[in-house]
Amino acid sequence: MFLFYYFFLAIVWLISILPFRIIYIISDFFSFIINYILGYRKNVIFTNLKNAFPEKEEKEIKKIVKKYYRNLSDIFLEVLKIKGMSRDELAKRVTFKNYEIFNELYKSRKSVLIAMGHCGNWEYISMALAMKSKHKVYAVVKPLSDKFFDRFMINTRSKFNKDCLILFNETTRTLIKNRSKLTANILISDQTPTKTEINYWTNFLNQDTPFFLGVEKIAKSFDFTVVFFNIQRIKRGFYEVEIIKITDTPKQTSEFEITENHIHLLEKAINEHPDNWLWSHRRWKHKRD
Repeated sequence: MFLFYYFFLAIVWLISILPFRIIYIISDFFSFIINYILGYRKNVIFTNLKNAFPEKEEKEIKKIVKKYYRNLSDIFLEVLKIKGMSRDELAKRVTFKNYEIFNELYKSRKSVLIAMGHCGNWEYISMALAMKSKHKVYAVVKPLSDKFFDRFMINTRSKFNKDCLILFNETTRTLIKNRSKLTANILISDQTPTKTEINYWTNFLNQDTPFFLGVEKIAKSFDFTVVFFNIQRIKRGFYEVEIIKITDTPKQTSEFEITENHIHLLEKAINEHPDNWLWSHRRWKHKRD
């Protein structure tokens, strides 16, 4: 196992020093392997897409699948590339639309809660925001089961923003500790709750889907402004983030209003560019009793 880890680190080093044009040649080959030879989670991907888009014909679904595998391969190699990237190189690859919202919030001394899904390269987005924002940026994460890869991802995510991670099971405690700071807190809002964590269901992509209520509960508890990040790929390696404000006054919203709003915005983003989302995830493994 140790030999595998050292081999992986050698691959990371090699990818990190390569120019992006070479990385995407490798990505094309890698996406072919995982699609046509390994068939990585192909049944899961096809099932998710067919259930989400029952109106689409088989031919169109196959086109989305092919694009998805390329995007997945790109994201994997882009993350490995981070080790060799400079701040300037990362910053030019992520642009923020409506960024004045963050400037206004900073002037108003308001902290912010960011809801976003597994769209585009979400790792690039959080790192680029940390370099640009006057707020201290944190990301809520779940530890990986493998300690080696967990440590690798912690080091990768922290390259340009030290002490930026909040462990999922310590979210409330850490937010209380940070209450005196102006913070921007990122939640990946489309993760699947475990069976025991499910307390909210809604219709999402034509399917009965469980969601965490964390965005809404945290926003109301700490009076955070809530925004949604619509992440879209402009071209390979370049992303645009549309910042959409959901509410400045979370405590005045009705029950589930914030939750339904960020779910609707995510669904809209996925419908516009279906290949941009994480279809290999077993998002619908739980069924309502």
